[in-house]
Amino acid sequence: MKVAIYCRVSTRDKGQDTANQRLQLERFARKQGWKVVKVYEDRVSGKRGESGREAFKEMFAAAARRDWDCCLFWSLDRLSREGAFPTLRYLTRLSELGVSYRSYTEEYINSAGIFGDVIVSLLATLAKQETIRLSERTIAGLQRARSAGRVGGRPRITCDRERILKLQTAGKSLGTIAKQLGMSKTTVHRVVKGAR
Repeated sequence: MKVAIYCRVSTRDKGQDTANQRLQLERFARKQGWKVVKVYEDRVSGKRGESGREAFKEMFAAAARRDWDCCLFWSLDRLSREGAFPTLRYLTRLSELGVSYRSYTEEYINSAGIFGDVIVSLLATLAKQETIRLSERTIAGLQRARSAGRVGGRPRITCDRERILKLQTAGKSLGTIAKQLGMSKTTVHRVVKGAR
């Protein structure tokens, strides 16, 4: 099996280095009979998203190309410290790309093992529950704002219907009317359609 290793430490200073992780992961891969084809190393906070970690971003691009079969990392917090939902999304994304993953220190986080399907299903279910919770929190926030008298969404546009219809009768296009009155073509179309 072709394996990619991902290592991360938080900062370049304070004597932190990825060497310890890399050496143990390479030794572990050799014991399994796996071939390490690439090592990705970041020296940046795991709280940063994909865009803030160059090696992490490169790793996902390679996963999409199926350059290797499995991603091996020291522990889940070395992969990401963005929180449960983003971390689950990364693992799910690897699975969807057809790439397995394995945590060295957390044996149960192993999509290639006998419980691989169970792990992926569990992660998908947890991610779905988190989406539902986010939606519920958003709805609760909107209801609280409404009860406080605030109205969400864009402010409503007041438009001069008579002027729109007059310009349309004069042969002006919807785009020209919208530009002239400083509103969207969709709004102008709605007014013209409603007058028919």
